[in-house]
Amino acid sequence: MSSDFFWPVFAAAHWRKISNLWGPFTRVGRKSTRIPLRIRCRVFLYNCVAVMTEPEFGVLFDVDGVLIDSYAAHLKTWQICCQRHGRECTEAQFAAGFGRTSREVIRDTWLNPPDDAAIKAFDEEKEVLYRELVATDFPYMPGAKELINALYELGIPMAIGSSGPPKNVAVAIEHLQARDKIRTVITGADVVRGKPHPDVFLKGAEGLGLPPSRCIVLEDASPGIEAALAAGAKCLGIVSRGHAWDDLYRANDRVMDDLRQVTPDMLRRIIFS
Repeated sequence: MSSDFFWPVFAAAHWRKISNLWGPFTRVGRKSTRIPLRIRCRVFLYNCVAVMTEPEFGVLFDVDGVLIDSYAAHLKTWQICCQRHGRECTEAQFAAGFGRTSREVIRDTWLNPPDDAAIKAFDEEKEVLYRELVATDFPYMPGAKELINALYELGIPMAIGSSGPPKNVAVAIEHLQARDKIRTVITGADVVRGKPHPDVFLKGAEGLGLPPSRCIVLEDASPGIEAALAAGAKCLGIVSRGHAWDDLYRANDRVMDDLRQVTPDMLRRIIFS
């Protein structure tokens, strides 16, 4: 784009923002105070730079079923721990709650659920077992590392928005070699309301310094898709074990078989469509 064309378009698109404090007066209480020209020039230039360097959009990743194929490991740990505590966990029951926090699944689906302390102890027992299972053979999702690296090289900010506990998410980020590439990490411990409530993605967008409308969420489960849309973000559904295309219909027909089909340019087109 030539400079003769760029600057008029830039000014028209961002005039309200970059012209903040450009006028000679500002109101303090009921009085108008003249601002020195040198201060107005500095503020004007600062706002121009801020607008030009602000990223186009941000990407928020779910973890389980998107970045890692954790379905089998989580199913096994749920079944082992439920058996230890005299509970039943069929695969259908597990799949229905996959993508939600353990405490919400237990409170909402178990008959005579235990108190909060017992739920916390059960959850910790289950997650320790999960981390032991994935430690020796980490279940990467195909294309996960490559997509993270491609977004990072383009300067597109990324966040994690997961219902999982912090230690599980930290293990995933470490194995994906993404600790220095992910800007913000929000887990189930950071919100009172898990998915399908939008809190995790609202916090993620806030951490990126972007409005949710300029973020796209990659999700594999209906509760996560509902959370993304409720937050006002765009959403791309990723098919994973336990979730078929029909389960992801709320992603507005934006569904991919796996991350190898996803590119930064595709995400940009969805954001601005």
